[in-house]
Amino acid sequence: MSENLPVLAIVGRPNVGKSTLFNRLVGRRRAIVDDIPGVTRDRNYGTASYNNYEFLAIDTGGFEPESKENLLPQMRQQAQLAVEEADAVLFMVDTQEGWISSDEEVYRILSRSSKPLYVVASKADNQRLSDQSSEFYQLGVEEVYPVSAQQNNGITELLNVVHLRVNLDPRKQKDESRGIRVAVVGKPNAGKSSLVNSLMHANRMIVDSVAGTTRDSVDSICRYHGQDFVLVDTAGIRRKAKVSQKLETYSIVSALKAIERSEVVLLVVDALEGVTEQVMRVAGYANDRQRALVIVMNKWDLVEKHSATLEQVRERVYEQLYFINFAPIIFVSALTNQRTGQIFEKVLEVYEQYNRRVQTSDLNAILEMVVSQHPPPAKGGRPTKIYFGSQVQVAPPTFVLMSNNPDKTNRAYERYLSRQLRSHFGFAGVPLKLVWRKRESNRVPHS
Repeated sequence: MSENLPVLAIVGRPNVGKSTLFNRLVGRRRAIVDDIPGVTRDRNYGTASYNNYEFLAIDTGGFEPESKENLLPQMRQQAQLAVEEADAVLFMVDTQEGWISSDEEVYRILSRSSKPLYVVASKADNQRLSDQSSEFYQLGVEEVYPVSAQQNNGITELLNVVHLRVNLDPRKQKDESRGIRVAVVGKPNAGKSSLVNSLMHANRMIVDSVAGTTRDSVDSICRYHGQDFVLVDTAGIRRKAKVSQKLETYSIVSALKAIERSEVVLLVVDALEGVTEQVMRVAGYANDRQRALVIVMNKWDLVEKHSATLEQVRERVYEQLYFINFAPIIFVSALTNQRTGQIFEKVLEVYEQYNRRVQTSDLNAILEMVVSQHPPPAKGGRPTKIYFGSQVQVAPPTFVLMSNNPDKTNRAYERYLSRQLRSHFGFAGVPLKLVWRKRESNRVPHS
């Protein structure tokens, strides 16, 4: 079943080093939606690893407006977000500036929670500054962790302590609930709550509501044509739909957590508004985590059909969400139940494709044909060869390709191969993972 990554939130006022620590934890290669046009370059959230354990790092400061007016209310919102959504909080203070009043107020908010809280004294770039961090003990802080994210000092010691109190091992966090796990995600006011209500109450499909593995989450189990579906954190979707003036961060973090626990993601888009930056962010994360996907265009009943036909909208969505153009699109109205009955059918279809395995002989027959039609790029005048391939995993379908120049293949050629595999084998709604391995001979080993 899906992994449930713990969430580590970084809180603090501007310029205390939150982004530097975040970048140190996450790194460039793990940044989410790294190369999607239309998405801001800020890296607000991403997967990080420590001793082969993964967790989700959130830089709450990355969502602040540029204006420094009303800074304290913004920090209170940061603190509240961290308390509500995170499994542990890193509260960053500036060793060089010392403790100030806004730090004190936010610390009091954070310390009232039962969440593990770590005071991180940033910019401790030398021993003198590290010793200076002792002033932060004055308000009863149990421990202060001086770090220099710039120099990568103190980070390992900090994570060692966090690891003792927060379970960073996803292997111990498996969801054991029965059924296909489905996350309903999207921008606030896109109709997620109405869609969940429609799915849960259609044809009296509700079987049960169960406690989720995350704090305060409740999953709803529905049955459709004899198959159980687990709608992840339906209580959270309804709760957040009723809360006004929430930070955009709140809904994004909730979506990321739901995606982590899911196998199939329903990406709900307001058909009147179209694809927004936040939709692209969430879609990018679902694709990054290699989940099966269905795009649900909600509120289709409100769209004036003479201004936008179904096919025109479909084409526009695929242009904007080109990186998940393998995902099927359903046009529904949760309010009128228009076509909502098709959703579980489509989830079943993509789930079956997500777990599909193709015969090695069939795979290599197709590879031989498509490679001969369009060979991979050469290396220094030396032809790049693909000797054979095999599927080594499902969910997502993962293919190992043996080549003499595996390091010379590029994204464009990988996209070509993926398109050809979809053309011949299907895999609708499913990300494909291609893994290249070095091999000098064209001899195919016996299985």
